[in-house]
Amino acid sequence: MMDEEAESFYQKIKKEAEASGYYLNPDITFTKDLIKGLLINEKRYGYLSCPCRLARGIEKEDKDIICPCDYRDADLNEYGFCYCGLFVTKDVIDNKKNIAPIPERRGNIPRIHVWRCRICGYLCARGQPPEICPICKAKNDRFERFLFSSSI
Repeated sequence: MMDEEAESFYQKIKKEAEASGYYLNPDITFTKDLIKGLLINEKRYGYLSCPCRLARGIEKEDKDIICPCDYRDADLNEYGFCYCGLFVTKDVIDNKKNIAPIPERRGNIPRIHVWRCRICGYLCARGQPPEICPICKAKNDRFERFLFSSSI
């Protein structure tokens, strides 16, 4: 049953990731093991807590490590993959970068900016713009920092 559930969830999360400009780790066995860990934690805690971090079991205290965690984008921008290795960049997919251990960021959230896609206007709040706009598929060089006007 777990294998069928993991396969179904893998297909769902892969489709959602790719639609948003993200990639899952190309090591299918590794990725499905992570997904099984997410599903076990969902049964255990009621939410998809990262299987590579120690959850407290209190959703309010674990919000930062609910997949996708608050640290994913900073990890992808700096290392090319997230802490657990579930999400990777195109460089990892293309074998230009290898996955290796990275430091834990928990408790050390990077500064967040609002980014605007100059093509379609999509807004997102994160450390760096996404690799690909989830709406129009423009590359990240088409994003600009969005500055709010106080003349409202």
